[in-house]
Amino acid sequence: MTKGRMQIGEVAERTGLSLRTIRHYEEVGLVVPSARSKGGFRLYTDSDVDRLKVIRRMKPLDFSLEEMRDLLQVTDRLAAADDPPAAGERERLVERLDSYRKVAEARCETLRARLEMAEEFAATLRGKLAEPG
Repeated sequence: MTKGRMQIGEVAERTGLSLRTIRHYEEVGLVVPSARSKGGFRLYTDSDVDRLKVIRRMKPLDFSLEEMRDLLQVTDRLAAADDPPAAGERERLVERLDSYRKVAEARCETLRARLEMAEEFAATLRGKLAEPG
């Protein structure tokens, strides 16, 4: 294997994603392997792994594939060192990024509330089991 590159199995271990999920994200254009081996195997870099981790973190917050794609395009554009965005474009990109942050924070709060209700329910069940009976 090429130095600094890893095959899909190692990427799956590092990200906690299945091979099938990684391939799906490639098919829908969220992540593209940085290279292919002479035998045609997908080869990924640490940057590819980081990108997959971002996608994995968005999934429980119910971001759609289109939203994931858009957010990744925003972050890619903001990070473009070879062709950095002009001031106006940068401002628009930062605004879009901030809107995703706000949505993520709101969804986290919703999940916290749901978890609290679920924990209260579990405690109620434990109490029922402890009642003499």
